[in-house]
Formats: sequence, structure tokens, C-alpha cells
Amino acid sequence: MNGHEGQRLRVEPLGRDHDRAAFSCGVDALDHYLKSQAGQDAKRNVAAPFVVVEEGSRTIAGYYTLSMTSVDLGQLPEALARRLPRYPKVPAVLLGRLAVDERFRGKGLGRFLLMDALARSLQNDIAWVVAVVEAKDEAAGSFYARYGFTCFADQPDRLFIHRRKVEEALGSR
Repeated sequence: MNGHEGQRLRVEPLGRDHDRAAFSCGVDALDHYLKSQAGQDAKRNVAAPFVVVEEGSRTIAGYYTLSMTSVDLGQLPEALARRLPRYPKVPAVLLGRLAVDERFRGKGLGRFLLMDALARSLQNDIAWVVAVVEAKDEAAGSFYARYGFTCFADQPDRLFIHRRKVEEALGSR
């Protein structure tokens, strides 16, 4: 992807040499996570943080995290749930955090990060039925809804998208 001033952007796992201190997305919890917790989560295999950087730079333009979770079958819409095995829980991938540095806003980087996270989730030979996100606010919820995510009935700030929709959108099927 072409980014800031025409430079190429690259997604890679968070490393020690990435400049976390300069990152600011305007949401304290997301900034703090990247600066203070993301490295520990990676080391402990709690979450896999990925960053997008400009070629030749260690400045983080944005990031996301992936991990596995599960969803109660009863939380899914009946039309989807009836096509699944009657297990109490079904496997899901959790897109735990997604943030874009304020200096890189308005360039489509949020969409790029979301699509990269979903594509990366499909590349692994891991079973999952839905991808789940937890929207920090109404704007984040609207962002995910634009890409086909649906709110859980009992948790409006928690959204999901069925794997089949992701495969269709990314041409993976």
C-alpha cells in the first residue's frame, strides 16, 4: 500500500525496534496498550500484535492484534447458528485492537489494517466461524459495520462477521 508521501507500507509483527513512543491515535487506552502492554502480550502468546510501518522506517503508522476466542452458539443469529454443530461454543478470531496514528488518518489505513487482519486470519489453518471485534465507541462500531460486521444482540459494542463473508469479500473461497 502506498502511504504517507508515496512511501510503501508494510505489515509485520511488532518488534523491539519499532518506535512505539511516537504513536498517538488519540485514544489513550489504545496508545497505552501499544506502548506498555503489546510486547508483553506477544511474548506471553496472549495476543499477536502487528504493526504497519513505512518502508525504511520503524515509525508505526497503525497496528492491530489478533488472538483466538470463542462465542456462545446462542449469541449468534438463529439463521447462522442452525447451520453449525450444536457445540456450546464455536471458535472465533478476535481482532482485539485496531488503531491508526493521527498523522496517517484519512488515507484508508484503517480499512487496510482490517483487511490485512482478516486475510491473515484466513491464511492460518486454524478453524474459526466468526471474527469478533469490540468497538471502543460509536464511531468504531460504524467503521466495522461498513465492512459487514453485525452487532451481537445483547452487546451492541461487540460485533462479528461470519467467515464465509470474509472469504467472499477477500476472494479466498
